[in-house]
Amino acid sequence: MLQKKLVANLMKSKKKIVLAYSGGLDTSIILKWLQENYDVEVICYTADVGQEIDRKKIITNAKKFGVKNIIIKDLKDTFVKDYVYPMIRGHAIYEGVYLLGTSIARPLIAKDQIRVAKKFKAYAVSHGATGKGNDQVRFELGYHYFGPNIKIIAPWRIWKLKSRTDLINYAKKHEISIPKDKKGAPPFSIDDNLFHTSTEGKVLENPKNSAPEFIFQRSVSPEKAPNKPSFVTINFKNGDPFGINGKKLSPAKLLEKLNKLGGNNGIGRVDLVENRFIGIKSRGVYETPGGTLLMHAHRAIESVTLDKETMHKKDEVMPRYAELIYNGYWYSKERFKLQKIVDLKKNKVNGSVKLKLYKGNITIESRQTKSSAYSMKKVSFEENKTFNKSNVERFINFHKKKLRS
Repeated sequence: MLQKKLVANLMKSKKKIVLAYSGGLDTSIILKWLQENYDVEVICYTADVGQEIDRKKIITNAKKFGVKNIIIKDLKDTFVKDYVYPMIRGHAIYEGVYLLGTSIARPLIAKDQIRVAKKFKAYAVSHGATGKGNDQVRFELGYHYFGPNIKIIAPWRIWKLKSRTDLINYAKKHEISIPKDKKGAPPFSIDDNLFHTSTEGKVLENPKNSAPEFIFQRSVSPEKAPNKPSFVTINFKNGDPFGINGKKLSPAKLLEKLNKLGGNNGIGRVDLVENRFIGIKSRGVYETPGGTLLMHAHRAIESVTLDKETMHKKDEVMPRYAELIYNGYWYSKERFKLQKIVDLKKNKVNGSVKLKLYKGNITIESRQTKSSAYSMKKVSFEENKTFNKSNVERFINFHKKKLRS
């Protein structure tokens, strides 16, 4: 009993570090490394943003290293409602292809990790992002915004482990289990959340190599998708989806359902080489089935609810808006300012869009809204009095003069 009290008092007196912990290879190695190199108590923090999560594994692996405080926080609805939906309203696509699935999760994880650090009076936070990637920037800008006085420990920029091979050797030395991929080899670098899955590394590092089919986590290949199309109607209110086929769903449940439907129809696969914020190019394979459906449906409902000037202004700011998210500037004044432009008339974006899904393709079947932005009378080829054709000539003449001015 006395010994337990002494241990408890010692733990209270020790400095604390909150580690963003997945229970996987990298963060398990970082956990051990922190314990070896810092005289601290490590608190393991896991943000549940919809990734494939094994709570038992996380707790078991952390306890193996003597961790007393293991926090797993369910943030799925917050993630979709406050991060994914605003991004969908902005139609954010980086470099014409990437729907920013990894980028959009990091600001939320960083914010809540700092909340935990403050709760436990931790002097530092730590993450498992590599020294070559964007995530180190995204995490640390978020840490700085919410906890500017909390120290940041980034092991990949400090330790002597320089490669995946070094990591695996370190893991073997300290009896840390090494996961295998579907072929029995060390795994690819994978990040997933409710919005997407990304796969990088190994054979994908050479852009001449095709992505092997076995790496895909949440979608079938278009060739193996059903031979009959699927249909889904997405309902919108004030710019955000709130239901599927007329049934109201929570943000997380709605995205889960669309992920399954899109994935089953081979939708949402992207293979790209992107320009990282830190200045190097990287090849990755992304799966965003539900997000791809939402993006198509949102643009379709805006086409019948918003005026031309508003839509074009949104398209104008989108590349910069997407770049800010990609670079980790979610909490920047500039992103907040652009979000106001994106959301200026979101209250008008109401109605429903029916989509046809077939072997990797999405077709807009119908758009329904009570908005007055689209006038059937004005566009009709039948004779009507709502559109004065004589005004067209004056309009063209005005632009003839403007062309030469």
